[in-house]
Amino acid sequence: MEKLLTDTHYNTWLSLLDVKLDKEFEKIKTREWTPENFKFATAVSVMSSSKIEGETLDVDSYVKHKMLDIEYLHNLTEKPNDLYAAYEFAKDHTLSKEHFHKCHAIATMHLLPEQQRGQIRKGNMLIMEQQSQRVEYEAASAQLLQKEYESFWSQLNYLIEVNLKIEEAFYYASLIHLVFVKIHPFNDGNGRTARLLEKWFLSSKVGEKAWYIPSELYYYNNLKAYYHNLARVGLFYEELKYERGIPFLLMLPQALVINDKL
Repeated sequence: MEKLLTDTHYNTWLSLLDVKLDKEFEKIKTREWTPENFKFATAVSVMSSSKIEGETLDVDSYVKHKMLDIEYLHNLTEKPNDLYAAYEFAKDHTLSKEHFHKCHAIATMHLLPEQQRGQIRKGNMLIMEQQSQRVEYEAASAQLLQKEYESFWSQLNYLIEVNLKIEEAFYYASLIHLVFVKIHPFNDGNGRTARLLEKWFLSSKVGEKAWYIPSELYYYNNLKAYYHNLARVGLFYEELKYERGIPFLLMLPQALVINDKL
């Protein structure tokens, strides 16, 4: 397999980028870093991400649940609350494989049996689109998984250590998201933790206020395009064509633009 987190498509991506990242992120950076602001932004992100996975509570109601202590039926909030706790953990810890697996364990507290939380799957995996239940693509096979996942983290660890321009940070954050969901290393919880990982990496490069970027909300509001752009890379893991993933990599920067509307 070729290098996963590659800059091969960076120049093409950059030529198609129509968002001035410095300018738009500067608007987000003017927002004060406070516990309340983090709580609001994370509530929006968590519920948007959860709705992509089929959770039923609407985003506004979950924001009220977190900000105003409005109570809802436990089954409506327990999985989003687990994901919220994972975001809090990520905010307070440096990005590493160990910490990421801990995040997955937290996020899947009410989703997976204890022995599967934060643990690599042992079987093969087909990924279904939540609403239609149509097969979207086939993840890395059980035989390939260990090698591919170790390679992914080896390359990610390198990126964590190097200095990146803001454009490079957004490009790689999106690529990390894309490659991770194609590998699909866990039995469940891959999508929600992929979106968390994207933002965690971005915050490590451009600063803590990256947690304010409503990327998950943008993906949820553009769910058809989100799934389409993921699927266009290919159906079978060993035949993926990441050059077709550029439309997906261009989605994250658009989340900066919708921030003005929040």
